[in-house]
This record gives sequence, structure tokens and C-alpha cells, in this order.
Amino acid sequence: MSVLIENIKKLVQVEKTPAKFVAGDDMTRVQSIDDAYLFIEDGKIAAFGKMSEVSDSSFFWDGKEFEVIDATGKMVFPSFVDSHTHLVYPASREIEYVDKIKGLSYEEIAKRGGGILNSAKKMQSISEEVLLSDALKRLDEIAAHGTGAVEIKSGYGLTFDSELKMLRVIKKLKQLSPLTIKSTFLGAHAVPVEFKGRQSEYVDLVINEMLPQVALEGLADYIDVFCDKGFFTVEDTERILAAGLQFGLQGKIHANELDFSGGVQAGVKYNALSVDHLEFVGEAEIEALKNSGTMPTILPGAAFFLGMRYAPARQMIDAGLPVAMASDFNPGSSPSGNMQFILSMASIAYKLLPEEAINATTINTAYAMDLSDQLGSIAVGKKANVFITKEIPTIEYMPYYYGVNKVDTIILNGEII
Repeated sequence: MSVLIENIKKLVQVEKTPAKFVAGDDMTRVQSIDDAYLFIEDGKIAAFGKMSEVSDSSFFWDGKEFEVIDATGKMVFPSFVDSHTHLVYPASREIEYVDKIKGLSYEEIAKRGGGILNSAKKMQSISEEVLLSDALKRLDEIAAHGTGAVEIKSGYGLTFDSELKMLRVIKKLKQLSPLTIKSTFLGAHAVPVEFKGRQSEYVDLVINEMLPQVALEGLADYIDVFCDKGFFTVEDTERILAAGLQFGLQGKIHANELDFSGGVQAGVKYNALSVDHLEFVGEAEIEALKNSGTMPTILPGAAFFLGMRYAPARQMIDAGLPVAMASDFNPGSSPSGNMQFILSMASIAYKLLPEEAINATTINTAYAMDLSDQLGSIAVGKKANVFITKEIPTIEYMPYYYGVNKVDTIILNGEII
């Protein structure tokens, strides 16, 4: 299908020469075109510009069949890219939510067999069919709020069979969903109860048994480790990241959510694509990230839901770093994949300007999925994953008017959804 969107009030995040990511002061700039058009053909962005110049591009569509959308009063954005989720899971965990309200910490709930271990227990008995059906509904939900690409992790299996089950479901999601999906093997999400006191043996299992089979079946794009207090050590993390690289899997790791864990430095050392969470970041972590290829990724939903300290996003950007922000959609610590909420959190809680928030949830998260050549901005040749807003006054309105879905029309792979 070809689509011509006319009379766009503002076409947001346009690029003539696509960048891999934006950092520091550059995050304050988002290029836009007022009173614009956008032409989509063969699933890609073919042309865009000002309506006053639309006749100059008419050769793109003259003599062809195409659908016309009048976007008067509306804006067009590149779809959000959500570079960190756990949206394949067996059941919600609202009872633990009540425990949190009563004052139990994340670590206390985990020690009682809750948290990740709770989901892992239920994962063993649920079928792939049910997991797939539930996950497809969640994908529809996040797409409705403007997400066009999503990374999904395993990690609620923690056994050979259950981890592979999750990853096979994610592989099926790639085939069935219009969203662009990347898969991450997170066998080292927590230490199973049966390996308590034998953590290094569980790491051996992840490296020597799970990882080779994951690679053999082509089930993952990346490998992940929860490197933090009470979970996996820097030594564990480096062993797993090194093993992943031997199988062609780059790292995307959980780091410094609960303490200064050394996870950021380990991620940079092994050229991880991103280090995620980052509530505990100081000068040493910032220095490690400078001039690296590793994207610092903040997960506002988890910090908000758990009542944790907020990552120092302002300090990181002011130091010249790029920052990405993703949802961490999961049943225990961030039960929402709404990236419009993350956009709002970026400004409300982390004091990012609206332009910085847009960059953090589009082009920089696209980099954190190795998709910045395909997604994250409006550029000729990129995949046509965009959304048309309802009538809104300014781009600042997107983070400002939180709690309401401001998406009117979704286009993924050039198709109106």
C-alpha cells in the first residue's frame, strides 16, 4: 500500500542525513516541518516536505494507486522504539504490588520467593500457545499507544526448557506481529532456588547448556545479565558477556538499579549495546560511558513503580552522553508498556526538555536495538513506522498532557493498522 499524508500540522523528527544517535546538547534539537506532507511506498518513507512544495514530488505517486490521509491539525511522529521489555510473561503479580504498598522492598520480596522467581515458577507450567496469545494482546496494546518496535527478553524461565520456551514464543511473535521485534536471552535474570549457594554453577548452566542451544536455534539477537546487588556479580557478568560474544550475541545488560554494581563498566568493557536501569550512576560510570558505543538506557516506569531514586539523566546529558528511555514492561516492577507515559516521565521526573524526551524514546532507543538505520526518525529509505496524533497544539503537548492516548492513526511497515 502507498499512503500520502497531507496537511500535516507538524512533521516531527525529520532527518536528511540520518544519525546513529544524538548526545549532549544535540538532544535539545528535533527537526520538524510545519504544514507538511509524507509519502510512503513499499513500506518505506519515500518523500516528505512542505505542502507548498508537494507538486515537486508528485512524480512519486502520479499514475499510482495510493490512499490519502488528511492530517489537518494533527502531527506525525516516528513510532516509539521500546528497547527494554519483558512482555512475555505467564501471569500478573498484583499481590506483590500490595506487599510493596505495605512497605516490603524489591529485594525483600525476592528473598521470599517472589519477584522473578515467582514468574519463573509459573512459567514452567504454562503452554507456549497461551504465552503467545497473551503476548500478542500486549503488543497490540503498546502499538495503540505509538510503539512500532520492541525488544523482548527471556528471563522468566531460569531452566533450560523454560528459557527456550520463552525465546521460541518471541520468535513466533516476530513472525506474527507487525511490530519490529528484537529478542534477548536473559538466562541470568535471577539465581533459581535450587542453585542457592551455588551461583557459579548456575552461570555454568547458562553458558554451557542454554547459550549453545539458543544460538543453534537462532533464538536471540542479544544476551543479557542482571548485574546488581543480590543478583549476578561483575565476574559472572563478564563470563556471560564473553561467552555471548563467542556465539555472536552482543550484550544488553541490566546494571546499577539497586547499587553501584560495576555493571556499567562491565558493559562498556564488553562493548554492550546498552546498559539499562542506571539508578546508581556517578562520575566513574559517566567517564566509562564517554566515547563508548554503549547506550545508557533509563527505565522510568520501574523507578516510578518501585519508588526508587531516579537515574541522573540531566547529569548524564550535561556531561555529553546520549540517553535512551524505555518502558521495562514487566509484571513485577513496571506493568505498563505505554511509551507516551515514558515520554511524560522523561520531562516530569527527569527534567528533560520535550525535545530531549523525544530523542530519548525514538532515535536513541533505536540505536539501543541496533535499528537506527531503519527506525527512530523520519528519513527517506527508513521503515515507515509512524503515528498520526489527534489534533494537538504543540509538540510540548505530548509529554505535558499525560494519561491520555494522543495517537489517532498507526502506520507500521507502511500499512495502516
